[in-house]
Amino acid sequence: MFKMHELREIIKLVDQSSLNEFEMRTEETRISIKRSTPVQVAIPSQPTPVATAKPIPVEAPAPKPTVISQPAPIRQETSDTTESLHKIVSPMVGTFYAAPAEDAPPYVKSGDVVEKTTVVCIVEAMKLFNEIEADVRGKVVEVLVKNGQLVEQGQPLFLVKP
Repeated sequence: MFKMHELREIIKLVDQSSLNEFEMRTEETRISIKRSTPVQVAIPSQPTPVATAKPIPVEAPAPKPTVISQPAPIRQETSDTTESLHKIVSPMVGTFYAAPAEDAPPYVKSGDVVEKTTVVCIVEAMKLFNEIEADVRGKVVEVLVKNGQLVEQGQPLFLVKP
């Protein structure tokens, strides 16, 4: 039998995910959650006939000089840079935790060097805490999610330069 706070947590996770349907069974209980979304029907409108008048020739005003200002250069990553980085992705829907406890330092931060077996974070799903390993040797370039944020399955969590 599930406790009320466990049911609320499951409902919250499903609500914040892109799942439309969730079902879970134990020996004693069965939980089934289905998202109800209103059906939206688009009805094309019929164009209303409009009376047209003949165009009256008008002399165009003299063109005004235009000033083109150059925006400040923006840091842009080329596709080569992004493609050369390894993405550590979440294997499941859950809550991202950067550290093993609230008062503990994060497992990794930008600039840290990781090995394939280095634990980089925890993803909590239904009170199960799953340690996520780097699966690549390299330098952490960027942490893409915030501590306590809900993450989707396959969502990138870290960028690592191999």
